[in-house]
Amino acid sequence: MAATTIGSGKAELAIESTGRGPAVILLHAGVADRRMWQRELRTLAHAGFAAHAYDRRGFGDTLHVDETYAQVGDLMAVLDRVSPRDPVWLVGCSQGGRIALDACLAHPDRVGGLMLVAPAVSGAPEPAAFPPAIQAWVDRVEQAEAANDVDAINALEAHAWLDGPLAPEGRIGGATRELFLAMNEMALRAEVRGSAIDPPSAWERLEHVRTPTLVAWGDRDFPHVAMVCEHLGRTIARARRHVFTGAAHLPNLEQPDAFDRLLVDFCRSTDKRP
Repeated sequence: MAATTIGSGKAELAIESTGRGPAVILLHAGVADRRMWQRELRTLAHAGFAAHAYDRRGFGDTLHVDETYAQVGDLMAVLDRVSPRDPVWLVGCSQGGRIALDACLAHPDRVGGLMLVAPAVSGAPEPAAFPPAIQAWVDRVEQAEAANDVDAINALEAHAWLDGPLAPEGRIGGATRELFLAMNEMALRAEVRGSAIDPPSAWERLEHVRTPTLVAWGDRDFPHVAMVCEHLGRTIARARRHVFTGAAHLPNLEQPDAFDRLLVDFCRSTDKRP
């Protein structure tokens, strides 16, 4: 795999690329960085695709810089470098899914396939209330943030986003947990500079998405994430849906074999190459 950087404004976006063929861009979650996609990079390359995963500003090897920017603008800078003429597949998890969806609405001609994994959605309504156990977790996170206790925040976020908010803490251990904690700690401790422009709301425009779309999520994720995913599946024309039984917010880290089969099948089934 080749690691390099792509300029976008004043920022240098760290990116890892491998394989030959149509381009697939992997967009990481807000509690991770491009390392969450290491296995998928290899899988896609083996399946005949050019796979690319980059670190957004403040994640992994990409630093914040003093400027106003748009996440979709950064993504377009990547597309202009790796696939300036042909549409790409966008695969986004959580906040990465939000950016992928925003990009698809803004530049539909640049996107040939859209895989949204437990995505956030710009403009989606906030949950009116949480179950008591999840509200207790929210309260603990707010206390840790008020105390600027990065280690506590990291542990709490690992419990919710990796194990699942209603699952026992530590359900996922070993190298997967170590990777999560390392990725998220880098993001939590990153020096914050510059400011991101809020994108237009996507929530009211989902019926405008005409790109082949797959929405996937785990049944151990937050209940409001599942509700958003169900809404996407009903509202986006001909969207496919898939639920990973027993997985939380990052199903590719929990169930890599099943996730990669789904990913490759989706890319191949929507590949319009002659």
